[in-house]
Amino acid sequence: MNLAILTSGGDAPGMNAAIRALVRSGLAKNHSLWGIPRGFEGLLRGSPTPLLAASVANILMTGGTMLRTSRFVEFQQEAVRLQAVQSLNQWGMNGLVVLGGNGSLAGAYELSQAGVPVIGIPASIDNDIAETDYSIGFDTAVNNIVASIDKIRDTASAHERIFVVQVMGNHSGNLAIAAGLACGAEAIIIPECLTDYDIIEERLRHTYARGKRHSFIIVAEGAGDAQTVAQEIAGRTGHEAKWVVLGHTQRGGPPTARDRIMAALFANTALQLLDQGQQGLMVAAQAETMNAVPLKDAVAGHKTAPMHWKSLAEILAR
Repeated sequence: MNLAILTSGGDAPGMNAAIRALVRSGLAKNHSLWGIPRGFEGLLRGSPTPLLAASVANILMTGGTMLRTSRFVEFQQEAVRLQAVQSLNQWGMNGLVVLGGNGSLAGAYELSQAGVPVIGIPASIDNDIAETDYSIGFDTAVNNIVASIDKIRDTASAHERIFVVQVMGNHSGNLAIAAGLACGAEAIIIPECLTDYDIIEERLRHTYARGKRHSFIIVAEGAGDAQTVAQEIAGRTGHEAKWVVLGHTQRGGPPTARDRIMAALFANTALQLLDQGQQGLMVAAQAETMNAVPLKDAVAGHKTAPMHWKSLAEILAR
């Protein structure tokens, strides 16, 4: 078969590992693999590039995506999607693998509805995709945040300061919660619930009363900005509060071993599904097993943030 691969939306560490696995596993099954540049935009304004074993050499350990990506809002238009279908047909593609987050998988679902044999692979540092326990890039992003906060901790301790650290997550607190639990944050502010500054103030006063001289608050970008939170906290507690926006450092750098392994498993399952003639599905990690779920279900909503992790993080930081 001629199989096309594209990466769409925000890049996620491990995308390259998945591309490598798709290409080399596909070649082992005598398929021809083709890369579509710049995501869905490449279906209209690009052309497929043949991917050989040598094409994916030395990308396993790199972040970003060798195929490049874009946020192509025009793809929401039916006429634009029909042009994309025509391109795939003209190129003689027998199947398409889409790596990306909620928006990318929604685009994949629309293509499947138009008759394109599509398999989706969840790749998003937010880890907020429904029906799957895990999405490629999440572990690396959490580790990047933890590494940054561990460095900031030295200054926080030396100057006896409160630090408010802003992480990614427009609609989801998954990243903030995992990082907060791993870093021992006193408070985690996320889009899924209202922020109670009275509780945060009481918690910080308690930590200072027991002798702790630095604290961390993690805020997901969709729940507010770090500067505003820091000003609120400083005004309430009388302690100096600094703010840091980690920005795109969270999604950069080499993928962790977990992301590389998960990428290989996702890719292998995607190829198996296409070999079986299945389509309109997303590969989902469920209870340490790779399963196939309808793309329709995967894009129907967002995964719920682990509020019990948030509660545990705040208990352990007291």
